[in-house]
Amino acid sequence: MPLLEVADIRKRFGGVEALRGVSLTIADGEVVGLMGDNGAGKSTLMKVLCGAIRPDSGTITMAGRPLSMRSPRDATAHGISVVYQDLALVNQRDVATNVFLGQEPRRGFVVDRRRMRREARAVLDELSIRISSVRLPVGGLSGGQRQCIAIARAVHQGGKVVLLDEPTAALGPEQQANVLKLITGLRERGTAVVVVSHNVDHVLAVADRVVVMRAGQVQGIRDVHSTSAADVVGLILGDTAAGAVSHILGPSTEAPTASTTGTSAPRSAQ
Repeated sequence: MPLLEVADIRKRFGGVEALRGVSLTIADGEVVGLMGDNGAGKSTLMKVLCGAIRPDSGTITMAGRPLSMRSPRDATAHGISVVYQDLALVNQRDVATNVFLGQEPRRGFVVDRRRMRREARAVLDELSIRISSVRLPVGGLSGGQRQCIAIARAVHQGGKVVLLDEPTAALGPEQQANVLKLITGLRERGTAVVVVSHNVDHVLAVADRVVVMRAGQVQGIRDVHSTSAADVVGLILGDTAAGAVSHILGPSTEAPTASTTGTSAPRSAQ
């Protein structure tokens, strides 16, 4: 039985049909890369999965039980957490506070800061996130460290399924590698992860399967062990566009990674 399953999800905004019968499954400890060009429907699907918007029709089930989510709080209660590209961190607050953001433990009428620091340190260590002190304000940390803290918060707040929106965007190569290593670590601890990304190399480095969307539909699903960057790009661009690219490049050259560049991070290096 899949951990999370969506079936025939549809969503329309006025005259625009953003999702046109999307179905997919996610298993325990599986990393799924969600790819597609701008306007493919990725962001809308993510917002449906995290309860930010309600679909017009279709079903979402968690471990076989149907979910009805009216808000992101409902999704969190069911074990679905999301880390948006802006991370939603409070720069002036320390690491521990950001890990607990919105769910601060209390002792009477006072926030239990000692417990926050103890548990924040424990979750960072469990995820092998190297931060010297949980008392540091997150505004002074690197982009990669901030991304890791946002992911740690999603896991700590009960995320059985963690949705990541462009987790390696705007990071340097070393920081990208650290985030990809963290995603691999989440798989090893049994957490299901959906990675929305435009970077084919990064998705192929950490994902088990790649789901490609076009025009609000699932265009294709590929196992990473039996596909290539060129194959994924072909699904993203469509057969006609992919054929034109192949004709220009020649048979011995892989197609470009669909508006993606950056340092590749092979799975073996993670």
